[in-house]
Amino acid sequence: MIGSVRRPCDEAVILAGRCRDTTRRCGAWVLAAAVLGSSMEFIDGTVVNVALPALQHGLGATGAQVQWVVEAYALFLSALLLVGGALGDRVGLRKIFMAGVVLFAVASVGCGFAQNIGQLIAGRALQGIGGAMLLPNSLALVSAHFPPEERGRAIGTWSGFAAMMTALGPVAGGFLVEHASWRWVFFINAPLAMLTVWILLRYVPEIPLPVRSGELRGFDWKGALLLTGGLAGVTFALIEGAEGGYEVWLAGAAGVVLLVAAFVVEERAVSPLVPLTLFRSREFAGANLLTFCLYAALGGTLFYLPLNLIQVQGYTPTHAGAAMVPMVVLMFLLSPWSGELMARHGARGPLVVGPLIIASGYTLLARPGVGGTYWTTYLPAVLLLGLGMAVSVAPLTTMVMSSVEESRTGAASGVNNAVSQVAALLALAVFAPVFFHTFVPSLTRRLATAEVTGEAARKIVDQRAKLAAIETADPRARRAVDEAFVSGFRVVTLVAAGLAAAASASAAATMKARPTPS
Repeated sequence: MIGSVRRPCDEAVILAGRCRDTTRRCGAWVLAAAVLGSSMEFIDGTVVNVALPALQHGLGATGAQVQWVVEAYALFLSALLLVGGALGDRVGLRKIFMAGVVLFAVASVGCGFAQNIGQLIAGRALQGIGGAMLLPNSLALVSAHFPPEERGRAIGTWSGFAAMMTALGPVAGGFLVEHASWRWVFFINAPLAMLTVWILLRYVPEIPLPVRSGELRGFDWKGALLLTGGLAGVTFALIEGAEGGYEVWLAGAAGVVLLVAAFVVEERAVSPLVPLTLFRSREFAGANLLTFCLYAALGGTLFYLPLNLIQVQGYTPTHAGAAMVPMVVLMFLLSPWSGELMARHGARGPLVVGPLIIASGYTLLARPGVGGTYWTTYLPAVLLLGLGMAVSVAPLTTMVMSSVEESRTGAASGVNNAVSQVAALLALAVFAPVFFHTFVPSLTRRLATAEVTGEAARKIVDQRAKLAAIETADPRARRAVDEAFVSGFRVVTLVAAGLAAAASASAAATMKARPTPS
């Protein structure tokens, strides 16, 4: 993946007969294609959450079905991320990246035209497959086309645009949902994809593959299939378990068996997707446990926060999309300071303190009830989360890379990215039953306290699968639904705080107190 550096751009370009002017000009086109293509994934990863309330209402979906809109995408992205990177190395970076861009765009258009929730979930699954092809190969393209002395700046530019798109995506998506339709959240990917493909075909050559690449013999298909099937079974059981029967738990048991089988296959494979030998490094294992805890907390919380802001607190989609922007901006502004902090004190200190700040932010996020202004309810928590993430992210990335041999940094980076994606996938699956089993009893109690009884109360409870999207004209019942949702949200954020605290404990237990080499 990132470590697969072949020829500098100018030599490959001369062979292709394109972009003959200068390496700088060619690199600019490569960077433009990588940024535009990966922007689809970065925008989609955050903007869809803002559209969830609107599409839930438009398609008449239950809470579990809305979760599958997110989980179907996350499942295939996380399970196939390493597959996408390996295919790029074997088949060609540009080919797999372009195929991922096209598939992502086609699936996005399908999502935009979906007439029911089933079609939308299927489209999201295809988006996940496309994302797993384009995301690892976008950065690998940048790395492969820039000479070593320019590579750091190019990757920094790519990362900067990624942060910008992550911040602006929810705001733009909220505006589209508010003033057009939730469908445009998916349609905006089409022009980005067309421009990316045009640049790739006209200005970006394929990097010649190294000897014995370009073939799929020996590829770890068994590991890929077992991992995907296992994660699918476990995720299905966790999300549907609240309302499902024996077949749901049978799927969960099958998922566990498949994951165990995947572990056995990966341990014995000649070229495993997940090199388990990397985890022999105590610091690498600790860094990935920390990654899992932090991104599980973030992924689970960011699903429920827009639902809370829009359906309960009465925010517009635009305002809800802007709610987390201060966190991203703070991370961006404090990144240089975080790097200096790590250089001065090493990675261990920031990785112990940073997650504790994040845990404080999640705890503060549990404080607001129904109503109140953003500036005094959610903003303080968002700022704490931004500070904690700024302290944690750069040292965490450095620790992942420095805890393995230099020749294995590409594999280490790929595994760490996959861990963060799997964490978000499983977190939402675990948070779903926790939220549901908090929401329903709280709703029943609050309806009784509000003296909403008899047939009116039964109609509301019968809609419990819709969560905060329950329809009622009774203001007392509406208040009960809103307060019950906030009760569930508080439990979720406190679980997230516990995960962040566990991340801090992981750093304290597994990482050495020594300065990180510069």
